[in-house]
Amino acid sequence: MEFHFGNAWTALAQALGDAPALSCEGQTRSWTEFDDRAGRLATVLAAAGLGPGSKLGLYLLNCNEYTEAHFGAFKLGACPINVNYRYQADELVYLLENSDAEAVLFHSRFADRIEEIRPRLPGVKLYLQVDDGTEAPLLAGAVALEAALAEAASGTWAPRPADDVYMLYTGGTTGMPKGVMYENGAFCAAMAAGGLAIRGLEPAESLEDLVAKAQALHGAGAAPVSLPACPQMHGTGMWIGTIIPLLCGGCVVTQRTAQFDPDVLFKTVAAEGVTDLTIVGDAFARPMVAALDAAEAAGTPYDLNRLALISSSGVMWSQEVKAGLHRHKDFMLYDAMGSTEGSMGSSVATRDAPATTARFALGENVKVFTEDDREVTPGSDEVGLVATAGLVPLGYYKDPEKSARTFRTVNGVRYSFPGDFARVEADGTITLLGRGSQCINTGGEKVYTEEVEEAVKRHEAVADCLVVGLPDERLGNRVVAVYALTGAGAELDDETLRAFVRAQLAGYKVPKAFVAVPQVQRAPNGKADYRWARATAEAAA
Repeated sequence: MEFHFGNAWTALAQALGDAPALSCEGQTRSWTEFDDRAGRLATVLAAAGLGPGSKLGLYLLNCNEYTEAHFGAFKLGACPINVNYRYQADELVYLLENSDAEAVLFHSRFADRIEEIRPRLPGVKLYLQVDDGTEAPLLAGAVALEAALAEAASGTWAPRPADDVYMLYTGGTTGMPKGVMYENGAFCAAMAAGGLAIRGLEPAESLEDLVAKAQALHGAGAAPVSLPACPQMHGTGMWIGTIIPLLCGGCVVTQRTAQFDPDVLFKTVAAEGVTDLTIVGDAFARPMVAALDAAEAAGTPYDLNRLALISSSGVMWSQEVKAGLHRHKDFMLYDAMGSTEGSMGSSVATRDAPATTARFALGENVKVFTEDDREVTPGSDEVGLVATAGLVPLGYYKDPEKSARTFRTVNGVRYSFPGDFARVEADGTITLLGRGSQCINTGGEKVYTEEVEEAVKRHEAVADCLVVGLPDERLGNRVVAVYALTGAGAELDDETLRAFVRAQLAGYKVPKAFVAVPQVQRAPNGKADYRWARATAEAAA
């Protein structure tokens, strides 16, 4: 069989049998049950008229069913579509229409929103309602997932070809959501290789080799037990926290909640014997450190005995916060620099080998180019765009113009240019500066927001910060920082904070204004909400 998520998980299920594959709030599914329920779901979808190439919308919180729906879609040759559960009606309609979704799985708590938008979605043939403990009644016209699975046969599904399309929608920091398309087989092989590499294993040469390596991990008691603390509806939670550990024959533990609670997280880590934790930068790690510190101070530290690996991707994960985690245990802290459009590099931190904030070793086939496609010389202090070759997306779904701008050929090699700017240091590592869409041109100088945000957050009284540019008659744009303090007792005046930042950065990068707020607003995956930050800064101005 060829590499393909459906083929791989089917082969792993046959080999691992009663070993746990999924667990959510006390409900555990073995690999056999995972495979059986996915087959039943594929049967239900096929009966509704879905087939190879069809799209299945997943309007769900983290749960067993989220992953089962992926597996069921893959068996059918269909494509799961991640739906942001924070979206309002118009955003949901846009996403489901743009993706050509023909079926939608939704948690009962979202039934009212589904009822509101359903008349605007004539292309959706089937609505499957998933019980989430809210005791909401079954929506008229919808089908209860468990009842449908109970009546369906698991079926026998033929292996799928590697060229099936797998797609993940990304909202980015600006613009409408975009479906990033990959070849299923190539993406599956790359995910498997990444998961094996972090465990010190060579890439699998075939699905049979992958299964053998997973069995060996089980035999050594080293099969991962992974908990994606961030939403599975985003790439970090699904790819790093779910897909990769499953391809290593592991178990994925989920919490069905829209709110991050570090104390609940650590209780689950202990109860489930979690070995791998997936987060999104400081937005998750800072409250985790605070919870660990408080528990230790109270004389009731959390059991972290099995937790060995904490991974993050998508936003800044500062050196100071990593050090805070290392006060409690010598975790491996894996910081992946990447986006939905491609992986670009990584850094690994331990107590003895701390990692500098936003400093990464370039991945294979990754380069940094100037805007005129010259390769940046290490140590030149020149800024360029990060580009990755190798596993490059097929393009954006139904958007050839955006595809042509993002995925293009330089010197005969096809690269993905997600829009991240960086400097190449003399030792060949890169320092990530941020997305070009958030670059502020002030007085003719370019200021990258994430660099300034990190400088502000280094102050011990600052919990979080976002930086935006506002129109300025003299400078064109002025730099403004919107920040929150660490607690009720924390105090900080603008001049003290300005001097603190000025000691780290050139004068033109220092915010001209600071806006204090009770809490910095971020998306559920921890990524910056720059629209909110800009509106907040404008209101204060």
